[in-house]
Amino acid sequence: MPSPHAVPELALVSALLRNAARGEILPRAQSPDPRLKADGTWITDADLAMQTRVQRELAALWPHIPLLGEEMTAETQQRLMAEEAAAPDGPGLWVLDPLDGTSNFSAGLPVFGPSLAWIQGGKVRLGVVVDVMRDEVFSAALGAGALLNGQTLRVPASTPPLAKTIACIDFKRLPAPLAAQLAVHPPYASQRSIGSVALDWCWVAAGRFHLYLHGSQGLWDYAAGSLILSEAGGHGQTLAGEAVFNNTLEKRSAVCAGDAGLFAQWVRWLAAHEAAPR
Repeated sequence: MPSPHAVPELALVSALLRNAARGEILPRAQSPDPRLKADGTWITDADLAMQTRVQRELAALWPHIPLLGEEMTAETQQRLMAEEAAAPDGPGLWVLDPLDGTSNFSAGLPVFGPSLAWIQGGKVRLGVVVDVMRDEVFSAALGAGALLNGQTLRVPASTPPLAKTIACIDFKRLPAPLAAQLAVHPPYASQRSIGSVALDWCWVAAGRFHLYLHGSQGLWDYAAGSLILSEAGGHGQTLAGEAVFNNTLEKRSAVCAGDAGLFAQWVRWLAAHEAAPR
């Protein structure tokens, strides 16, 4: 067992999250029993059981690192984030989405899983995302590269031209003029939306998507995935050209690609067609 103040180890965190997902999410997939939260989004017993288990198991290994979970109150989330930002030399903060893709899970669509990041000193240091149904574990440590099921993960060395790419686009959160331009005059060959932000990032890292665009995602949605894509050699920023991660709970847009050349073309196209940059 690690000492109380040890730096979290990626392999141990990855195994913890995978085992928790197999124990709490997978058995509930056949009867998700969804209900609506006050904000209009879905929640299930799997979300709550997963958050409780992961928080308990992380605390047993690294009791000095607090956890911010999606299913906590907004007041608790804001307090934890403020405490982390005020202590750059402190132990940092776990950020957990216990079940990213709850709508998919509730409808029986097999694309969902937990996302866990360790933030410390204003940087995402570790990130793990589990695709429960495919038993795929995407992970990364800052400066040490990305992994898929323990094997090195790098974005593909060659990609198709922009006009032949597959894009992952979340239309409903985009500015209406930009969404209309993409719907009528897309620069890519076709688009998908899989309903899990955390896995969106990972699938760009794996080359399953060439381009990515999302208008508004929460810290727990993107923290781990953004590190995985970056460590796999991919590229990302907001629609306004800023770093996506800014060590706050502010909702952030995301523009991504695995290949540097495609990323530059994608950014230029969006800049030329977006009426209201953010």
